[in-house]
Amino acid sequence: MLLSPGWQQPCTPETRQERLVITNDSATRATSNAPTLRRGRGASVALWVSQIVLAAMFLFAGGSKLFGAPTMVALFHAIGWGQWFRYVTGAIETSAAVALLIPSAAVFGAMLLIPTMIGAIAANLFLGQSVIPPLVLLLVASAVAWARRKELPAIG
Repeated sequence: MLLSPGWQQPCTPETRQERLVITNDSATRATSNAPTLRRGRGASVALWVSQIVLAAMFLFAGGSKLFGAPTMVALFHAIGWGQWFRYVTGAIETSAAVALLIPSAAVFGAMLLIPTMIGAIAANLFLGQSVIPPLVLLLVASAVAWARRKELPAIG
């Protein structure tokens, strides 16, 4: 029997072998067969710039809390939860900032900042201060988390 190239003779029960076929299709994810849209170059650059700016701000803010800047010590004294809370908040902000700079951990860094900024908004309301700065940071962290949501591992 003459077959065209690429075709094989049908398997008989005696010669049947199972073959594993692995495809490398960049349009499909490992977790599903649904096609995904790739982010454009401009959107990727904007996302990374946002992450770097956010990371720089939280490295500075978290560092000032960890190193005991007098304004931070006074702020956390006014909140009334003690200085241990300043250290916890500084550690959270610093670790989230570092995570924002690591591609595989950026979504987790952004997600860690969301409840932190909600707490900062509540603290600013309690102290009678402006909620605009933590609100802007909350929106940027939420945008980064939303843009990177497909990088989260599938549950179930």
